Amino acid sequence: MTGWDPKADLHRYLKTARESLLWKLDGLSEYDIRRPHTPTGTNLLGLVKHLASVEFGYFGDTFGRSSGEPMPWFEDDAEPNADMWATPDESREQMIALYHRAWAHADATIEELSLDATGHVAWWPADSNTVSLHRILVHVIAETNRHAGHADIVRELIDGAAGRHSHDRLPNAADDSWWTDYRERLEQAARKAAENQPQGA
Repeated sequence: MTGWDPKADLHRYLKTARESLLWKLDGLSEYDIRRPHTPTGTNLLGLVKHLASVEFGYFGDTFGRSSGEPMPWFEDDAEPNADMWATPDESREQMIALYHRAWAHADATIEELSLDATGHVAWWPADSNTVSLHRILVHVIAETNRHAGHADIVRELIDGAAGRHSHDRLPNAADDSWWTDYRERLEQAARKAAENQPQGA
């Protein structure tokens, strides 16, 4: 296949995942982007803060390209999970700007290094912490998409908004009544399957 560029393909998937996650904040109140929506505290702005930190680490320190960006939530005296939520003093604008700076820093690493360039992930086990840019790209794409999926669900819980801004594959007939009927059919199917399950299975 002519013109195939594996690095450009991977980079495009990363950019799409980033934008999809950030889009989930659009139009929401300060409270809704911060409040916890699961028993483990998952929240939209915290996902942005976390993924900014992820990109600075994996595309920066791993390849000897530290950004110099202060991230006090990773200091030895920081509380657990401090990178997963925004304090009242950390504004939406600050966290989004941090993520954009992380993108720029990561993009420079991706553009300047070859896929087989090697780095060192200091926080991984010693027997697996020598890595290639290719491996880190795959790792960060997977992590970003995982958290973008979390954001999809959180946003739907907040106001029912669903789908992706760049490529919406939700059914065309998806008005409120269609979704109500659809969900009820799934509920009934689940109940029927449970009733038909053999005892003790």
